[in-house]
Amino acid sequence: MRLRVNLGSVEAAARHAIPVVGAERTGIVFGESVAVALAVRGAHEGGDDLERPLADTSGLTPEVGETQVDVEFEEVDAAGRAAHVKEPRYASGRTDVATITLAVMTKSLHIGPARVPSRESPEAAIALLLERGYSACELDFEGTFWMSYEFAERFGELARDAGIALSVHAPIAGFMGHAERGKKLNMAVGMLDHSAGIAKVAGAKVVVFHPGFLLGRTRAEAIDSVCEQLGELRERLEGKDRGVPFGIEVMGRVRELGSLDDVVEIAGRLGWVRPVIDFAHMHATSDGQYLTVEPFVEALTKADAVLEPGAPFHIHFSDIQFANRNETKHLPYGGGTLRAEPLKAALAQFPRPATLISESPDEESSQRIKAILEG
Repeated sequence: MRLRVNLGSVEAAARHAIPVVGAERTGIVFGESVAVALAVRGAHEGGDDLERPLADTSGLTPEVGETQVDVEFEEVDAAGRAAHVKEPRYASGRTDVATITLAVMTKSLHIGPARVPSRESPEAAIALLLERGYSACELDFEGTFWMSYEFAERFGELARDAGIALSVHAPIAGFMGHAERGKKLNMAVGMLDHSAGIAKVAGAKVVVFHPGFLLGRTRAEAIDSVCEQLGELRERLEGKDRGVPFGIEVMGRVRELGSLDDVVEIAGRLGWVRPVIDFAHMHATSDGQYLTVEPFVEALTKADAVLEPGAPFHIHFSDIQFANRNETKHLPYGGGTLRAEPLKAALAQFPRPATLISESPDEESSQRIKAILEG
């Protein structure tokens, strides 16, 4: 069954339809899908960050007017054809509306770049993503929050229309597990809070962040600290209606916090945190052992064990240069020894959907990886 939702506002008499994610996009196969419109408090209305990570936050709060919601129930048969439409139900309230798409997916793979391809406008960015054949994109805030709430909201609307899965990469300094409480932790909380706010209005599926460092502690002590601070962060986010899933990334330094086992341990303790499998980092820390299907399957199996049903694998991938089992830099595809073919074979062994973000330094490499995985 498919639910179609129409929105209207007192500022605009015309109604605008929120389309259900298309089921005919190349390389993406959906089974029965449901799109549900929920009236929610705007993510940007949750209040100020603990410490603002932005120098200038003017103009980030969009005006929201009186919203009316029509909900039409449409029966869809196995071939995707509409069978009949029941009478619409009507509700209204002074709030903005977020659309949550719940999909019972058979086998699906979304692939896209680790950065928005244009900052000129949401329309320009989506046009480039579609022109290049992408079905995913990670919003790149590693260095700075360059995107306003208005940009994020419009970008998210267009991405939903195009079937593009979005994720957010929080600033590098926005890590959890600080050994001392104070300004640095407060800033990290503010950065993750703001990242979650952007993710909420854009409809991003996950906020990717880094686990932090050992800082002279045992691995167990550091993991306990990460989980404790994440728990405090979650309470803050839920109070602002920003409780989006977070993804903790596998890191690329062998003697630091952030191994696959560390990430899986943290995700296993916190149901709203997912492992982000960075195969380039793992290839580096294993001294180049990701050459056959088996290590890919082993890694995916560990992640699969802690992911909730229906949640996709979230994967970072590129070729990589490393030394002494530590990453040094991402390489154009073919410049190192990590290949996409074993990953493709490994993913085929799991019914779980996947989103793959290419962290390649050049577009040609991302296209080569995409061609292999979709071929």
